[in-house]
Amino acid sequence: MRADVAVAPPLAMAADEPDNGHDGDRARVTLYQFLECLRSAVASIRAHGLRSALTMLGIVIGVASVIAVVGLVQGLSDSISRQFQSLGGSALTLRAETPLEDALRGKLNRLKLSDVDQLRHRVDGIRHVTPTVMAGGQQGASVRNGTHSASGMLLGTTSRYQDVQQTYPKYGRFLGENDDLKRRRVVVLGDKMRRDLKLPENPTDHYVQISGEWFKVVGVMEQRGEMFGQSQDNYLLMPYQTALAVNGIIEEPDLSISFSVADLDQVDMVKSRIKVLLRELHGLKPDQPDDFVVESSDTLGKSFKEIATTVTVVLAGVVGISLLVGGIGIMNIMLVSVTERTREIGIVKALGAPRSFILMQFLIEAVLIAMLGGLIGVLLGYGGAFGIARLLPNFPDPAIPWWAVLGACGFSGLIGVLFGILPASNAANLAPIDALRYE
Repeated sequence: MRADVAVAPPLAMAADEPDNGHDGDRARVTLYQFLECLRSAVASIRAHGLRSALTMLGIVIGVASVIAVVGLVQGLSDSISRQFQSLGGSALTLRAETPLEDALRGKLNRLKLSDVDQLRHRVDGIRHVTPTVMAGGQQGASVRNGTHSASGMLLGTTSRYQDVQQTYPKYGRFLGENDDLKRRRVVVLGDKMRRDLKLPENPTDHYVQISGEWFKVVGVMEQRGEMFGQSQDNYLLMPYQTALAVNGIIEEPDLSISFSVADLDQVDMVKSRIKVLLRELHGLKPDQPDDFVVESSDTLGKSFKEIATTVTVVLAGVVGISLLVGGIGIMNIMLVSVTERTREIGIVKALGAPRSFILMQFLIEAVLIAMLGGLIGVLLGYGGAFGIARLLPNFPDPAIPWWAVLGACGFSGLIGVLFGILPASNAANLAPIDALRYE
């Protein structure tokens, strides 16, 4: 008899007999059966090393593919989420919303400066509030420093902007309340605009031109880097009232309102309060839609994360098909193994091994092959994900969540059970006489 075939213990038949008070003996027999089956499975895998390696190859490829795909997509998603968090997780923006049919008729909804005061005094949970308006119109205006020019986002705002956005000057100062009241021609620059204008690192007290008018630079904001390849530092800020004067707008400027909440856990509640207040202020009837929208700074980040999760599941499902291919390979090899070991199975059953013992023996072998392939696949997928990330320029490091590892290993074990049950059942159902006669 070959060394990789387990022999049932003498008391194995007791498992099929009525309970005579020998529960302790039965438990010991069951444990002994399991250990013998485990030893037999390991011995069989080692005895046929090359065949076992080829059998688990499909599982290895499938698990490695799943881990690599999940790691790359999750790493990209986490990187983008961190970038959005750097924008200020507590910052929200209230802007006017106009339906397309109204916009085509020239009827545009607008927020008012009075809305800013109402939000500040009547909505609990808001910490800082500031109006913002585009300077130089929707297309912006060119900023010049001698022969050098730059274009970017030009905003008119108040001193509260830095508190709302959680960004502060690196050099100089920020806009003050008196700057807004007196409509002073002063500006604060983002770092990229400063570089484009060829200004020194600390350009305070220098002057730039906007729409033919001179403005004094009073500060430069700290750098915030890039997002989606676009700089977050290409902007210019000026006092709100100054921006209105530059635009030549007297009534109903197209303003938005930025504000921060005191408690991030109360964001949804604050949004509800704002909705109730704004509908009341704008005289909207119950059947009329909102003429405004409240957006958080991480709305796009959350949307991308949801999309990334969907993409991860779909891609993991597609590459996971190879796991099924690997399972079929396990079933084929196990069926061959049953055929090769028919005579040994007959000897074991003749010695008194119950059906459950034979079933367990072959099932454990199939599960071991699948689980071992899954573990190797996890290691290869982890290394492959980092290798691919290194080959792609500026690609973030992969992030492999624990649930992906557990899911891949668990699914591998399930594959072993599903595709190992048929060969194991065939082995367990062999009649001892027929098995002993098999040549």
